[in-house]
Amino acid sequence: MTAAASARQILTGLHEVMAGRTHAQAKLDAVVEIIGESLDSEVCSIYLLREGALELYATRGLNPEAVHVTRLGLGEGLNGIIAANIATLNLAEAKAHPDFLYRPETGEDKFHSFAGVPIVYRERAVGTLCVQHVEPRRYEEVEIEALQTTAMVLSELIAHHELVDGEHALAFGEAHTGPEVLKGFALVKGLAAGGAVFHQPRVAIDQVMADDIEAERQRVYRAFDRMREQIDAMGREPEFGKGGEHDEVLETYKMFAYDEGWSRRINEAIDSGLTAEAAIERVQQRTRMRMREIDDPLLADRMHDLEDLSNRLLRIVSGQLGTAATQGLRRDTILIARNLGPAELLEYDRRRLKGVVLEEGSATSHVVIVARAMGVPVLGRVAGIGRLVSEGDEVLLDAEKGTVTLRPSQPMRDAFGARFEKTRARQATYAALRDVEPFTRCGTRINVMMNAGLRDDVSALQLTGADGIGLFRTEFQFLVSATLPQRERQQRLYRDVLDAAGDKPVVFRTVDIGGDKAVPYLSSEALDREENPAMGWRALRLSLEREGLLKAQARALLEAAAGRRLNVMFPMVSEPWEFDAAKAVFETQADFLRSRRKLLPEEIRYGAMLEVPALAEVLELIAPRLSFLSVGTNDLTQFLFAADRANPKLAERYDWLSPAILRFLDRVARGVVGYPIEIGVCGEMGGRRLEALALLGIGYRRLSITPASVGPIKELVRKIDLAEISAAMKEWLASPPPDMRAALTGWAQEHDIEID
Repeated sequence: MTAAASARQILTGLHEVMAGRTHAQAKLDAVVEIIGESLDSEVCSIYLLREGALELYATRGLNPEAVHVTRLGLGEGLNGIIAANIATLNLAEAKAHPDFLYRPETGEDKFHSFAGVPIVYRERAVGTLCVQHVEPRRYEEVEIEALQTTAMVLSELIAHHELVDGEHALAFGEAHTGPEVLKGFALVKGLAAGGAVFHQPRVAIDQVMADDIEAERQRVYRAFDRMREQIDAMGREPEFGKGGEHDEVLETYKMFAYDEGWSRRINEAIDSGLTAEAAIERVQQRTRMRMREIDDPLLADRMHDLEDLSNRLLRIVSGQLGTAATQGLRRDTILIARNLGPAELLEYDRRRLKGVVLEEGSATSHVVIVARAMGVPVLGRVAGIGRLVSEGDEVLLDAEKGTVTLRPSQPMRDAFGARFEKTRARQATYAALRDVEPFTRCGTRINVMMNAGLRDDVSALQLTGADGIGLFRTEFQFLVSATLPQRERQQRLYRDVLDAAGDKPVVFRTVDIGGDKAVPYLSSEALDREENPAMGWRALRLSLEREGLLKAQARALLEAAAGRRLNVMFPMVSEPWEFDAAKAVFETQADFLRSRRKLLPEEIRYGAMLEVPALAEVLELIAPRLSFLSVGTNDLTQFLFAADRANPKLAERYDWLSPAILRFLDRVARGVVGYPIEIGVCGEMGGRRLEALALLGIGYRRLSITPASVGPIKELVRKIDLAEISAAMKEWLASPPPDMRAALTGWAQEHDIEID
């Protein structure tokens, strides 16, 4: 029997039970009998969340006296794990699971196999549905599918009969009052205040079981046609069609919109007896469960794009088409969403949209790319925001510190307002320095450059007055694309960046993908097995092995920079031969273009990133080959300390101002003295005022930082006498104080230098 047939058989029985006039307990007792008989299961049980615990509410096969007696906490026992993680379990031997918990009153000791699924309502688990057998075996996919579909129907029925209560009544819309501060992850930094507006009011599914399966199928077909028309129409909007990252985002949307596998899964759900709306929601629930199991941020972002389209399809098929964008924003707004698609963000009035808070989201997601270009602060990974805030609540968004305050008290408002005004005053001061060259008090010119990765980022050159782009991350184009970007598309991007930069230099770093920046179209068995991807097959290592990738990028850069200076930097160089091999690829491509009488760059300058500590030990060997050297402090720090910067327990444990880091950086700076090499720092360290002060004190005269940091660092430079800070740093590195950060802070205060 197919999954659809099994589910349809169960749903038919459920429909008859629910149409009856018996009370809720009798209906659930009948439900477990129907499911058990349909799946030939010796045990079928329903647990519901009541007063903070999972309560055995109905069972076939277990001791009936355990009903309303057996209770499990969230995360306790197999059912507790299912509810806590909103996950499915399928076990041939339940007792072998580390979270197995035996409750003697149930009489379940003779049963070995176990399968359970969460009962989800409004994206929260409100119970579990499970089956058990004496015989040890894993359940077939058809049985799991039937259980998941049944659980979806049960969720609506349980909600209708108000069987979930206590603290979990919040799942059914109980309002919150009083201030609340939630933590998140700053995706686009900034401060903002406004009223909470939900991006997408929930589509109410009034009917779960279908009366006419074929009619429901036709409704889905029509909805798919309309959704595809909308996606195609997006490509004709002003924001698209420019050959930039927006177009690449749209390509991913089209890939999903025309994916036959997605529409087939929805049709299979309709075959089981669900309405069009319920079928879409059913497939969406499966997608969410898969997303929770995905560790790869790139693949998770692809699933977010599919979720965005699922929401769009659900609104079309239900006739509930409006989002907050279509209804219009009437006041300064902080947008609240579980996740958000980039195209949907572009629909909002930019004068009213002040910030975005997401329950999910990641630094590489498509919506972040668009929000950064729009200048809208975004805070992601704010767990539970959707149920903790109400429409219209006052919200203070601090995407600098990574917090969002709901319903603030007056003291909270006053403190935020003062900080906001101080930030605006500082920004005005920094803006006034746009056309001022950053000379120190002693007359030394410091190069303050900016990092970029998108075509739209280049506009910040004029806004900030940066000296150029010290790091253009070419991998961004690869990360937002559904397929490997063709050479012509790469060339167009690089040429546009050079055109926009004008006379200011641009340093293009060759693609740094792999590791924690995996792309599905370059996946391999070797990549999939990596236990420590940051130190694995990535960056230049990947490019040298996949030489066709580097050849195409070399041709694109050489052709884009025809008649101009080209600055190329290779990432994650560990030994001189790697630099030589990469440079040889560029020289070979230049020879090829020369033989075709193509115009070449007037000058090609090659540089390396020092991220791997091993390169510091052979500086004198590689230095004669380099035009410039850039120290990548983000990766360098984690390699020096053997500490994964993505691990929250270690992310802030090792200080950039520790003697170990500063002594290493000092040795690198001294190691290139006497060579005609420009040495600088790329990364977050150079954009922090106290850290930048230390870098200037040990000899670095070129910093490449985020655009937002350019103004603050230019202002800092103008207050420094290099002789004074160099003398202090020399003394501290020779005999480190107990707290280097405290020592530097004290020195800055004595010299009237404001720190972060």
